[in-house]
Amino acid sequence: MLQKREKVLLLRTFQGRTLRIVREHYLRPSVPCNSPLCPQPATCRNDGKLLSSDVTHYMIPDWKVVQDYLEILEFPELKGIIFMQTACQTVQHQRGRRQYNKLRNLLKDTRHDCILFANEFQQYCYLPRERGESMEKWQTRSIYNAAVWYYHHCQDRMPILMVTEDEEAIQQYGSETEGVFVISFKNYLDNFWPDLKAAHELCDSILQSRRERENESQESHGKEYAEHLPLEVLEAGIKSGRYIQGVLNVNKHRAQIEAFVRLQGASCKDSGLVSDVLVHGMKARNRSIHGDVVVVELLPKTEWKGRTAALCENDSDDKASGDPPSEPMPTGRVVGILQKNWRDYVVTFPSKEEVQSQGKNAQKILVTPWDYRIPKIRISTQQAEALQDFRVVVRIDSWESTSVYPNGHFVRVLGRIGDLEGEIATILVENSISVVPFSEAQMCEMPVNTPENPWKVSPEEERERKDLRKTHLVFSIDPKGCEDVDDTLSVRTLNNGNLELGVHIADVTHFVAPNSYIDIEARTRATTYYLADRRYDMLPSILSADLCSLLGGVDRYAVSVIWELDKTSYEIKKVWYGRTIIRSAYKLFYEAAQELLDGNFNIVDDIPEFRDLDEKSRQAKLEELVWAIGKLTDIARHVRAKRNRCGALELEGVEVRVQLDEKKNIHDLIPKQPLEVHETVAECMILANHWVAKKIWESFPHQALLRQHPPPHQEFFSELQECAKAKGFFIDTRSNKTLADSLDNANDPNDPIVNRLLRSMATQAMSNALYFSTGSCAEEEFHHYGLALDKYTHFTSPIRRYSDIIVHRLLMAAISKDKKMEIKDSLFSNKDLEELCRHINNRNRAAQHSQKQSTELFQCMYFKDKDPENEERCISDGVIYSIRTNGVLVFIPRFGIKSAAYLKNKDGLVISCGPDGHSEWKPGSLQRFQNKITSTTMGGESVTFHLFDHVTVRISVQASRCHSDRIRLEIISNKPYLTPDAELFHQSSLVLKSDLVKEVTRSVEEAQLAQEVKVNVLQEDYQKYCQTKGRSLYALLEEIRDLALLDVSNSYGITGSSIIMWTV
Repeated sequence: MLQKREKVLLLRTFQGRTLRIVREHYLRPSVPCNSPLCPQPATCRNDGKLLSSDVTHYMIPDWKVVQDYLEILEFPELKGIIFMQTACQTVQHQRGRRQYNKLRNLLKDTRHDCILFANEFQQYCYLPRERGESMEKWQTRSIYNAAVWYYHHCQDRMPILMVTEDEEAIQQYGSETEGVFVISFKNYLDNFWPDLKAAHELCDSILQSRRERENESQESHGKEYAEHLPLEVLEAGIKSGRYIQGVLNVNKHRAQIEAFVRLQGASCKDSGLVSDVLVHGMKARNRSIHGDVVVVELLPKTEWKGRTAALCENDSDDKASGDPPSEPMPTGRVVGILQKNWRDYVVTFPSKEEVQSQGKNAQKILVTPWDYRIPKIRISTQQAEALQDFRVVVRIDSWESTSVYPNGHFVRVLGRIGDLEGEIATILVENSISVVPFSEAQMCEMPVNTPENPWKVSPEEERERKDLRKTHLVFSIDPKGCEDVDDTLSVRTLNNGNLELGVHIADVTHFVAPNSYIDIEARTRATTYYLADRRYDMLPSILSADLCSLLGGVDRYAVSVIWELDKTSYEIKKVWYGRTIIRSAYKLFYEAAQELLDGNFNIVDDIPEFRDLDEKSRQAKLEELVWAIGKLTDIARHVRAKRNRCGALELEGVEVRVQLDEKKNIHDLIPKQPLEVHETVAECMILANHWVAKKIWESFPHQALLRQHPPPHQEFFSELQECAKAKGFFIDTRSNKTLADSLDNANDPNDPIVNRLLRSMATQAMSNALYFSTGSCAEEEFHHYGLALDKYTHFTSPIRRYSDIIVHRLLMAAISKDKKMEIKDSLFSNKDLEELCRHINNRNRAAQHSQKQSTELFQCMYFKDKDPENEERCISDGVIYSIRTNGVLVFIPRFGIKSAAYLKNKDGLVISCGPDGHSEWKPGSLQRFQNKITSTTMGGESVTFHLFDHVTVRISVQASRCHSDRIRLEIISNKPYLTPDAELFHQSSLVLKSDLVKEVTRSVEEAQLAQEVKVNVLQEDYQKYCQTKGRSLYALLEEIRDLALLDVSNSYGITGSSIIMWTV
């Protein structure tokens, strides 16, 4: 029988406001205990994760231990941990979303022996808070009371250790109940885990950090920063419009100087501001860190400042620059922080000389984060000298107003500086990407498909699904060597003369049940992560490369969208959605499909399905396949033309695929040549995504997952319009239709690079496409600007995107709803779906950033060993695409690199070019105009660089010990670079991109061969982690529309790959 109580909650909203809520609180006589010692498992309903049965004790951490030592509790060696609901809620309310999500993921992870016990809903565990009792004392008392109940519930058969940092609680409860022991966390580690060295080191680091915080608070230091305003003052100020709320974004190129607050929530609508708010300098930033949700107060207009327009390598350069800033913009100062989004940070210890220069107290060390946007962090350690050559992970504990720098503690070592595996690990940590192996519990849910026990279509599924194996010619068109085939196509003529078009997608949801262990893991990962030389899969390979892959000649489950089209106009007459069984007849690669489309039938010998046929059968099947490819292409042309009329955009991107050798190692990186069949397949996928979006929205108007691409702000197009104007083109940005037409017309017949750069600039002006729940915004906001569609979603890649898995479940529920059948799977509410969309969007950004950073890593590693003075491949043709006060930004088509080229060096000398075009540095000055910049020497010589001028540049690497290396460009001639061989110019991107990865990979392998043991360990790790060093990259870049890189550097950034960052 339920007991009803009332509970008062003070909750902080996502926007940072506090709400007082009175809730009915129901107590139950039994809740899941999840212990194998439970005397009544049916009554407790222990149907989830259970504690291990081979432990000597259960450990229950107090709320303070969970807050301060969660990273130690994450050690898999620590088993039998019971997290009380009281402790978890404290973490949620006091430590913010990021820390709470870490705890939730730990509890869900089957690799960790820990469970959640809902003590506040258990009738005999719940304790009301007494009058005058502090929240902290009540929390500790509640957790102890629950520990005692749990001990007796398990019939006194398992000792329980409650670990706490509260000395009074240890004295009070230590010997109160036989079998329940209360000790400190340090004592727990010393007595039960004396050999777990890493945990002890981490505990010492955390304790040292805490002691220093306490000492700082006791010392009467002068304040370095203003105190943050109380939460209630901040909320009232936001509501009245005095303060503005937003997310802090630090400019990585001027991290000490410039940060911007992007408006959020009510501030975005009520402030009247049309731009971000500039926060100038560290004092005005007031201890906020990149990514924090902050509250700012606008300064008087007389104190407003502008962005610095000069190129900048680091902060010291920026401070020394005398260049005037741009037009003043709204400027403010941070007065409070609503949500700290602190994470793990990769840092580098100072060199031996730098340690000595920091003073005698060598235990307190200032470490430099890999991310320029994060301030130096002060940690206490005696290992500074031993760790100075390594990348290390630290966490921030606090940032007091009396301290110049935040305080943190050491967590773990990643790898040596400059080592490929260490640098890749750095990229993963910086993007909060976890690549732990799939657990045994997760793998136990997977189906079996072995020679001894082959997988087969079940009779039940045959009865329930539409069987297309004998009625439809189904085939796939993918890159050469592709194994994870998400989609197949079919087209045929119906009896009434109309056409039938089918898109058939892998039925992943048949194998991944909602809330199963593998579903929770896939939801956490949210996407497959693709780096330049490997990938980390969202699903185990038994699904991604086998049973969910629509391979040729084998039976597979699919979810299909099938349209009936008018035989002449191709207009859609009707559509059918449902589960099917297919057997793909052909697994074609793009080049073969294009050859067949072009009428070149010699390619047939390269298609395995035709090899063993007699001539008559071969001819008949060839005619059937060629007709199907041709008809699909005709349909795709019609669909594309219809979208073009509505304003669909064609934007610039660099697409490459990986060519592998027999051992599945990278042999070559080849830019994807544009073929019409690429567009054919893409249009069919876009059509399916569009129709599925309409279907799930019609059935579930308030809880469907769609994808929106909002129109960009017009001011973001200003640089594009100015650049186009320099070439005599007018870019009309009033709508996606006028923009698309303008870009089509902006062609320079003498230089095709101009149109590529203009499309790239248009891409950078775009907002990111985002997933959202339809219940969270109005229907007019659903529109997809880039694709010119009113509704759009992702349905066609469930193997590598969790969003598509959700959409498949929604589609199946919509079909059941139409048939008046019971919906089997419970669907996400609008609130839960919106939270999930935020998570997936966040993980997608991490995937984009990590791929971009890994690409830049390989570019730098390739050029690092080259002599820029003598190596021919370090000299290249570049195109100027932006003018700054002290230099230009240059795009190198040959390598797909964008970076800065300075026209004034650190000594104040300016570039001068002689009659032959070769440059040298001389005293002089620079004068910047809208579309050009002129360098004039003291002797009166001048040279002018215009937008879209071709120049010759020397490529080198600017090495950095603490940060990632960067590509550096130097203009050595104001004339285009003429290659000795004209053919080399056309093929350079084909050859040199492949050389880049091959050479870097080869050099790394040679270094690893010197340590054979290490190599074997690495190979085992790759199998364990389900990652691929070979066929990974092409699968991503073949599907560039979905996982292409947006140039995530901001408009004033100076480096970046030219792989484009606009995703549909």
